[in-house]
Amino acid sequence: MKKIFSLIVILITLSVLGILLIQMSWINKALDLKHENFQRSADKSLKDIALEIQSEFISKQPSLPMNKKTTQYVLETKFTTQGYFTKEELHGIIETELKQNNIKQPFEFCILDMFKNPLFLSDGFKPQDLNQGYTFSIGLANDNSAMQQEVLYIKIPEDNGVVIREMLWMIIVSIVFTTIIILAFFVTVRTLFNQKKLSEIKSDFINNMTHELKTPLATISLAIDALTNEKVIHDVDKIKIYSSMIKEENKRMNKQVEKILQAARLEKEEIKLNVQELDTHEIIHKVADNMMLQIKEKNGTLSLDLTAVNHNIEADEVHFSNIIFNLLDNAMKYSDKAPQIEVVTLNTGNGMLSIKVKDNGIGMDKETQARIFEKFYRAHTGNLHNVKGFGLGLSYVKAIVDAHNGKIKVESTPGKGSIFTIILPTKLPNLS
Repeated sequence: MKKIFSLIVILITLSVLGILLIQMSWINKALDLKHENFQRSADKSLKDIALEIQSEFISKQPSLPMNKKTTQYVLETKFTTQGYFTKEELHGIIETELKQNNIKQPFEFCILDMFKNPLFLSDGFKPQDLNQGYTFSIGLANDNSAMQQEVLYIKIPEDNGVVIREMLWMIIVSIVFTTIIILAFFVTVRTLFNQKKLSEIKSDFINNMTHELKTPLATISLAIDALTNEKVIHDVDKIKIYSSMIKEENKRMNKQVEKILQAARLEKEEIKLNVQELDTHEIIHKVADNMMLQIKEKNGTLSLDLTAVNHNIEADEVHFSNIIFNLLDNAMKYSDKAPQIEVVTLNTGNGMLSIKVKDNGIGMDKETQARIFEKFYRAHTGNLHNVKGFGLGLSYVKAIVDAHNGKIKVESTPGKGSIFTIILPTKLPNLS
């Protein structure tokens, strides 16, 4: 199972990385394609500009009867921009043709004669731009009419921002879908981890429940067998002993079943609190008296330092008693030596009551403290192998504390013990 889980995570990771690489490849190819289109548009623009300048030059020759042959001759022998065009006219022609080819970036231009002397030069054109721009011969000059050879230089900075803006929808869609894929991957992996954890919790719960119910059932079975024995049937004292044993074990099973049902009701939020005014010191004394025998059997001690002045709260008596019992029971169970437990009460600011349960048990590390209130979670007990339960006690305690608008926290050091602190709102005294 562990290998399959790891394999699934690896395959999903490789798939996501592959999709990301494909997306990046598509975007890069799209950028290259846009760049090629820009180059083609620029080359076409130069041809269109040359044709438009030639057309304008012919239109400025009214004394000549123009036909195809004459036009060809004039362009080959007489064409020049000098004296026929102004810089503004040329700028307008270039700008118009560039826009018609979907090039809207600012540009600079220069026209040189055959001796590389500038005939026209835009304000922002620099000598080094001659090697960076686009070049095109304007006229139709041949080798015999070299004086009419003029070259147009145009510098059009390719604005990557424009290219990216044109592709913005593609980039946004790509980012959105990539984000969805990554989120889906994260959710899938998280779900797998949760399912794995739930599977482990379920196995632990079944094992614990089987153990918890098997022991009293075995005891009840032995007691019933004993009651059918001829020697016991006529012995009233022994019948009482075995009957009492069956009754106690039955109570024990009922408690375990009630814990499970209680957890189910808490999850469905079906528990209804019978809230009334309670004296917390009185409840703590009662629970402590009931547990004293078990603590003494372990040669432990339980001390009460109940110093809170205002110790009345509004709470459900049964559930509040269960809170104190569970905390004391845990303090006793999770101890690898004679338990020394102390319960302290004191008043804090804003009319709150603080109840602290301190022990000298095995303590907890930070990871365990972060998960101690999770349902079915059970802390690792090291060398303690006699700790029984379903991992429901502290989750129940937190749920009931929350239901009473209180807070619970834990401080612990491995090997030195733990301190559980419950903070509850007190019942304000009646001043009338």
